[in-house]
Amino acid sequence: MTRRTLLIGAGAGVLGVLLASCTPEPAPSPTPDRSPTPTPTAGSITPAAFARSSWTTDPFALGAASFTPVGTQASAREALAEPIDDRLFISGEATDVDAPGTIAAALRSGDRAADQLLRAADGGERVAIVGAGLAGAAAASRLVAEGLEVTVFEARDRVGGRVHSVVDDEQWPFPAQLGGWLLGSSDDVLLDALNSLDVRTVPVAGSLWRSTDGDVESVPIEPVQAAIATAQQGPVDSSLEDALTAAGADVEEPGLAALLASIAASAGADASEASTWFPPRLPVDEMQAPLGDLTPVVDGLLEGAKLSLSSPVSRVAYDEAGVSLGIASGESLSFDRVLITVPLGVLKSEGLQFSPALPFSHRGAIAELGMGCIETVWLRFDDPLTVATPPAEGETDAAAEPTIWHVVGGDASIRTWIDLAPMTGENVVVGLVGGEAAADFAELDDQKALEAAIASLAPFLTAPA
Repeated sequence: MTRRTLLIGAGAGVLGVLLASCTPEPAPSPTPDRSPTPTPTAGSITPAAFARSSWTTDPFALGAASFTPVGTQASAREALAEPIDDRLFISGEATDVDAPGTIAAALRSGDRAADQLLRAADGGERVAIVGAGLAGAAAASRLVAEGLEVTVFEARDRVGGRVHSVVDDEQWPFPAQLGGWLLGSSDDVLLDALNSLDVRTVPVAGSLWRSTDGDVESVPIEPVQAAIATAQQGPVDSSLEDALTAAGADVEEPGLAALLASIAASAGADASEASTWFPPRLPVDEMQAPLGDLTPVVDGLLEGAKLSLSSPVSRVAYDEAGVSLGIASGESLSFDRVLITVPLGVLKSEGLQFSPALPFSHRGAIAELGMGCIETVWLRFDDPLTVATPPAEGETDAAAEPTIWHVVGGDASIRTWIDLAPMTGENVVVGLVGGEAAADFAELDDQKALEAAIASLAPFLTAPA
């Protein structure tokens, strides 16, 4: 089995954001791999390394992952995935009904769109793909294998879209992942692909709930699941927040608020926005965290395609004769067919112009679907942050230490953290924030973002009494 074949077979069960990135901005903005030199924060500790994402404000993304707002039907995603005059084809996680907003959805959507295009195309046709993220790379792999001449246009100066590994041996013992990276433990195919590339993965499991006063009781997910199940029997869709309130829960209660913040950090949407008929992803018992550069995964899928980096597409004109792409450099290039993989946020902004306009069904779907906000911050410290709860009898220290931290109460900007120290021996923590809190965090400059991250970690900076 080739590496390309192995990667195309990736199944569901993968968490995280990911889509390809391309917008019509005439000059690429800095990619979100900023690793500023940390400066001391008042009354606190200073990390040895710091990196953050900026998907919410990045014009090549304009958000992190799609979500289904309350009142929106799954058919909107199906409508967005429909071919247009057999000339335009659209892929990306926003077109996937089963698991939108995930790595698996992006790969699956690229495969689906490639099948649609192949049914319409003749042998040897010239095809353009807009976006070199996972969706575009998966599609390119299929189309190249079928003998088509494929050119991939990517707005950034790198491939991967919102799968972004920051490789810096001086700052990080393993690459900092600023986009989609957490994998479901049941996704054996993709995990096998990473193993074939010698990318080590470690388990992320077990939760620690803590306030500034010390450890607090874990918040179970079952009441949230029950509230969703009840709401799904109702005559009209309701938000997750309304469903919980109807079930007698207090969404302002600190423990439940921390749990909802964790859900938002995965789905990108707050409980007040998320549908219960098509609910956001809920936390799982265990995930896998890759500890290597994920770029070769995309590179492998792009083998055989012509790749044009730093080439934002500003205009797509199509008719029965073919498709013309307007590149920000001023060029106009012609192709037989085009596959679009730009993020939903870019489509919603109308940054990519279509002539003629997209059909009403597609424009309606773009308007109805939501683009969620998720931001990631990585911190490395010289010394451990906290003393874990002593392991139970028969457990090893590493196995006993929970790696998912929840900040309960207070005014923390980031309430969900992943501690990579137990499995790696490195004092690296990763903060995840979603929804409105992520949008607010994205607006902070680097120094204020660092200070907000350190303040959010306050319950873990010293061992509780």
